[in-house]
Amino acid sequence: MPINGFLSHAHRDKPFADRLADTLAAHGVDTWYSARQIMAADQWHDEIGKALERCNWFLLVLSTSAVNSMWVKRELLYALEDARFAGRITPLLLRPCNVKKLSWTLTSIQKADFREDYDHGCRDLLRTWGIEYQPLL
Repeated sequence: MPINGFLSHAHRDKPFADRLADTLAAHGVDTWYSARQIMAADQWHDEIGKALERCNWFLLVLSTSAVNSMWVKRELLYALEDARFAGRITPLLLRPCNVKKLSWTLTSIQKADFREDYDHGCRDLLRTWGIEYQPLL
C-alpha cells in the first residue's frame, strides 16, 4: 500500500511544514498538506475531512502552537478514533510542548525528533517506511 500521509500542523509552524512537505515529496511520500491542497473557494473544513478519509498515515507536528490549536486537536481525535490509523500516527517533535494537552495517548507513541536537527528528524521519520533519507540541496 502506498504511503499517503496527512500532515497536521499549527499555522505558526507553516515554515517547518513547507520544508517537510518538500522533503517528503522528494522521497516519494505522498502527503496531504493544507497549504498546498486547499485552493481558493474550497470549503477548507470539507477538504480536511476528505483528506483524513483518504490518507493512511497521520503526521502530527508538535509544538506549543499545535497543542493550543483547536483544529490540530480535532484532526488528531479523528485519527485516534479511526482504526485505519492504528500504529500509523507519527508525532513529529518540533518544539518542546505538553503533548498531554492534545491527548494522553501521545506519550506512548514513538516520535521523530526535529528539535535539535532537521536531518536527524527526517532520518527517523523516513525510517518508519524503510526509506533512506537524502538531504535536499
